[in-house]
Parts: sequence; C-alpha cells; structure tokens
Amino acid sequence: MKAGYVALIGRPNAGKSTLLNALLGQKVAIISDKPQTTRISILGIKTTANGQIVFIDNPGIHKPLHTLNKRMMNFVYSALETADVLCLLIDATENYGHGDEFVIETLRKVSTPLFLLINKVDIVRKDTILPIIDKYKDLLPFKEIIPISALKGVNLDVLEKRIYDFLPEAEKIYDDGTITDQTLRFQLAEIIREKLLKRVKEEMPFVTAVLVDSMEEREGEEAEAGLSEADSGESRVSSEPAALGAREGKEGRKVTYISASIFVEKDSQRGIVIGRNARVIKEIGIDARREIEKILDSNIYLDLKVKVRKRWRDSAAVLDLIEGQR
Repeated sequence: MKAGYVALIGRPNAGKSTLLNALLGQKVAIISDKPQTTRISILGIKTTANGQIVFIDNPGIHKPLHTLNKRMMNFVYSALETADVLCLLIDATENYGHGDEFVIETLRKVSTPLFLLINKVDIVRKDTILPIIDKYKDLLPFKEIIPISALKGVNLDVLEKRIYDFLPEAEKIYDDGTITDQTLRFQLAEIIREKLLKRVKEEMPFVTAVLVDSMEEREGEEAEAGLSEADSGESRVSSEPAALGAREGKEGRKVTYISASIFVEKDSQRGIVIGRNARVIKEIGIDARREIEKILDSNIYLDLKVKVRKRWRDSAAVLDLIEGQR
C-alpha cells in the first residue's frame, strides 16, 4: 500500500481549492473568485484500494505584507518541507508575470518530486497549451506536466495515478472514513466567510475574517427562549430570516444556535458588510444557514455580529483566535 502527502501550491486563485474538492468528490474547501481565499492549509484525505493520498490545499504563494500573510506563507513553507509530492497549479488563462516568477524562485531549492498542473484547459484553445509547457519545462525539473480542468474533472484520473507512482510504500495515515481534519467550528466559519466573499469586492475580502464564538443545541421551549433573547440584543446584527427558519422547522427537530463574529478593520467596512437596511448581512445569514442546516441536520439560528478590529491582520491575539478554530 502507498500513502503520503501531496501539497497543492500556486499563485492565489489558481484553482487549488476547486481541485481539492474535485479530487475528493465533495466540498472540503470553500470556493471564491477572490484572491487569498484560503488562509491556512486544509487537509483532504482520499482513501482508495491503491492507498491513501493526503492532499494539502495551501494559501496562494505571494509576498507577505501583514502578519496574516506571513502566517499564510508559513503554512506553504511547512507543506513544501513535509509533502511527498508537490503539485504546482497555474492558470492557463493568465499570462506569466512577476507573481509566477516569485513562485518559481520559492520552489528552486525544493528537491521533492514536482508536478506542473496547467489548470482551466477547458476554457482555452488547445494551441495555447504547448507554449505554456515550453515556457515552464525548463524553469524547474518537473516530473510530470499535466493539463487539467479542476472544474470539469479533465485528467484528474491521470493525475491521481501518477501521484501514486511517486508516493512511498506506507500504512494509511488516517482512518478510512476520514475526509478532512477540520473541526466543525472551522468549517462553519469558512462557510460564513464564503458567503461573505460573494458579496464584497475591492479590498474587502482581505480585511474580513470570521470567528464562531459559540455553538449550542437547544430544544423545545429552551430554543424558543434563546431565539427571543437573541432577537433583542442591541449590539448584534442578526440575520432575521435565519431565526425565522429555525422557528418554522419541524416540530421536535433540534435547533442549533450559532453566534459568529465578522471582523473588519474600519467603521466604513462594517457598514459595507451590514448593508443598507441590513440587507447584505441578512443575505449572508440566509445563504450560510441553508448550507449549515444540511451539514448539521438541524434548524439553525445564526447570529452574526460585525466587529471593527483595527489592524487585526497584524494582531497576534486575533489571528490566534481565528486559527484556533481549526
């Protein structure tokens, strides 16, 4: 049997999280068209008759400006040191630039078997792929160069087969039923952040973070009392439809009360996340609640609070709280 770690690396927005989900056949990492969506390394474990591959989805490789970004890059460096195979994803629709040069320089001292995955080949002309291969083949000693589409599943079976060729003989690292090492609290925070990222633009994706403060199951009168109490909280920006959905649930079905904080750095950013008449925060709550209900098989009351924490991206205390969820 073969088993080992495979790190998915590349520039921000290259499609690493989409690839991880496609390889596992289910959603483990959140997806967004915003750069630097992935902030910590996320494990996705695939066990087959051939063995076990532990995929490591990493933050995009970039020059760090804040403490947050430095921590993100530390996850990347750790993956480079521990992985048995490295898969460098590049976007076939993007031209080679300074960001790619930084990635190549980062990988020059790495001796781990390295694959080049040319992603999004489903949306480019076939005659554009060969020039990309010619550009990259002499930059680093790639063991394999594989054109893929993470979204459409093109050549993912080929990729998995070639990965096993380079993995060591070893016993399984995780139990057969394990898909990820993420905690439930981290998964819920990421779902909320994903819904937030869909509704903000410009600098907002970089200055927002989500922390799940509490999660509690309630039943019967206790649940109703909790909902009423939460509705009256003046310091909160609650998602009313989320509470409504909980009250209209099936009789006897459990209610899970989740309180979460969304961090921003300025008062003006808080206003953007809340939106006029709290429209944006309500939409975030509705979308997040629907997905969380499927995961927990529970009616959900989702209480979202938007908090201003100046320069939180450089605050070790805030970053420790956020990372501690995982």
